[in-house]
Amino acid sequence: MSNGFNERLLAPCGMNCGTCMAYLRKKNQSTGCRSTDGFKLYHCTVCSILLCDYLAQTGSGFCYECVKYPCLRLKKLDKRYREKYRASLMANLEFIQKDGTDTFIKRENERWRCSSCGGTRCIHTGTCFKCDV
Repeated sequence: MSNGFNERLLAPCGMNCGTCMAYLRKKNQSTGCRSTDGFKLYHCTVCSILLCDYLAQTGSGFCYECVKYPCLRLKKLDKRYREKYRASLMANLEFIQKDGTDTFIKRENERWRCSSCGGTRCIHTGTCFKCDV
């Protein structure tokens, strides 16, 4: 069973929005930070990385291509994710840059697949929102 991750769910910072609690929940479900329609969390709409002028100049739309990579904001975000959720956004970006988004998405589908039901485990809680395991 595929988790349905796609390139639209890959944030410029390397976050897979498809594993975010706001995307996985049923009520007020986020459509991902890159979406142009649907619900987005407030902090996603004002994200300094997503709104970065330098990012807008990249061809890929990912921070790894930015002239300021890695900027202080990305370093702080990566540190928070490494410490709280045991995931590195910068490592994700390096993987995407080296192996491409298709290969990254395949890896993410396996990495975050619930072994009990095939749903998606949340990066923030570690649990599956489909079967609560």
